[in-house]
Amino acid sequence: MNATIQTGLTLLTAFGLKVLGAIVLWFVGRWLIRFSLKIMGRALGRQSFDRTLVAYIQSAVGILLNIVLIVALLGYFGVQTASFAALLVGVGLAIGAAWSGLLANFAAGLFLLALRPFKAADFVEVGGVTGTVESIGLFTTTLNTPANVVAIVGNAKIFGDTIQNYTRNDYRRVDLTVQLSHEVDPGRAIALLKDGIARIPNVLPTPAPTIEIFEFTLAGPLLVIRPFCANQHYWQVYFDTNRMIRNTFGEAGFPAPEHHHFVHGSLEGEQARTTNAAA
Repeated sequence: MNATIQTGLTLLTAFGLKVLGAIVLWFVGRWLIRFSLKIMGRALGRQSFDRTLVAYIQSAVGILLNIVLIVALLGYFGVQTASFAALLVGVGLAIGAAWSGLLANFAAGLFLLALRPFKAADFVEVGGVTGTVESIGLFTTTLNTPANVVAIVGNAKIFGDTIQNYTRNDYRRVDLTVQLSHEVDPGRAIALLKDGIARIPNVLPTPAPTIEIFEFTLAGPLLVIRPFCANQHYWQVYFDTNRMIRNTFGEAGFPAPEHHHFVHGSLEGEQARTTNAAA
């Protein structure tokens, strides 16, 4: 009995010391992981990395280091880590096959963060949605549309489609068209529009606005008006230019454009056809 008790105490002592060592190893490992991630974040920050990219790298490295720590603890307790690693790989493959769409978004998020076709606060058109970028996540990108609606778009859809960044350049062009009547002299209309557009606030002098005949339609010449402005003034210039066109043409007394159709025929021939039909 004494021998059994002595053996039990020895085993319990050994197990207790092992548990105590595992607890110490866990807390020390967790502290080292947090310390390493903090140092890495500061180093990447000094290299002018995007904050979203830094957070993603820290998260991915943190997950990897925690898995290594757990495997080390299992090995400390005598668990065969080789079989555990194989099981982990198998589970990873199964999850990858089941979540192929999420992994596609995840991979696209990596490329978006690395290539940086846009960043937070940029006004873009991606995946068929136009708005201001709020955040770029691991799987989705969040936009705030001009209608003040939050839109969440999958990164795979964004990366597989055309990306238009309206903020990257300092200015952009406003495209408008106006229909003239056949009775209006296009040269006079262009001169009046050039004079009016010069008085619109925030229209850039360079590049100079373009006002030319775009094409000819049944109603008359079609003019194109293309002023340039800074990105933040786009809609103000757009609406002011439309208002200027309406006021300028109204003051000039230009008639409204109409479609004109001419029918050519012989009245005598029509009467003869009518007589033959009656007979």
